[in-house]
Amino acid sequence: MYQIKNFPDGKNAKVTQELGAFKVVEYEKYLSVTQHDSQHKFFQSEMNVRRRQVICNVSRSNITLQGGAMQWTIGNVNATTGLKGVGDFIGKVARSKVTGETAIMPEYTGTGLLVTEPTYAHKLLVDVADWNGAITLADGLFLACESSLKLKTIMRDNLSSAFGGKGFFNLSVQGQGVLCLESPVTKEELVEIDLVDDILKVDGSNVIAWSNTLDFTVERSGKTLLGSAASGEGLVNVYRGTGRIWLASLLDI
Repeated sequence: MYQIKNFPDGKNAKVTQELGAFKVVEYEKYLSVTQHDSQHKFFQSEMNVRRRQVICNVSRSNITLQGGAMQWTIGNVNATTGLKGVGDFIGKVARSKVTGETAIMPEYTGTGLLVTEPTYAHKLLVDVADWNGAITLADGLFLACESSLKLKTIMRDNLSSAFGGKGFFNLSVQGQGVLCLESPVTKEELVEIDLVDDILKVDGSNVIAWSNTLDFTVERSGKTLLGSAASGEGLVNVYRGTGRIWLASLLDI
């Protein structure tokens, strides 16, 4: 048995999101400051540059975590490699090389809590069922998920997509459960687009997540080379079909 005081509901912290086995804790101010950095820390907090942690309830679900992201656990929480043999290890190493994630993502089991390292990144909790059971991520966004979800590497359908800033491969999260992302932008600044047999064209790598049902290609912005040159855009990322997209339109790419 354990008892935790001053966390997560301390004077300086608040729970901003809660979904599935996850809670996101945000620290509103910097209390442990000196006269040398107080002004800098003040303006950081005013501009929403704040430290955030994720509390994972292992009693509710086994948790798959980005390697090195655990800060502390309490209770009967155990870490396993999640490997299912040599072939699985080789596959996960290969996936890490092309998606920017760690090769070995430990799986935490048991009963208790797991708390991630504090970072300044914005945390997004996603119910994968809202994406028809499969979501594709831009590189480096994955932080944690309920272990009922499966992580797979998917290859783009054509060579042109490698020129779209996404590479040949992306991490796909599939199944039923909740996923936690570390995003460069807050949820309030994400544009959510639901396509129904339609097309979205984006100049830049501002799309951070999209449905597996969408076809992603890189194409000329115009029908001809001359038309593309005249528009000043050149190549654009194209998402075609039916599905959902998260567009970080204010992200400076």
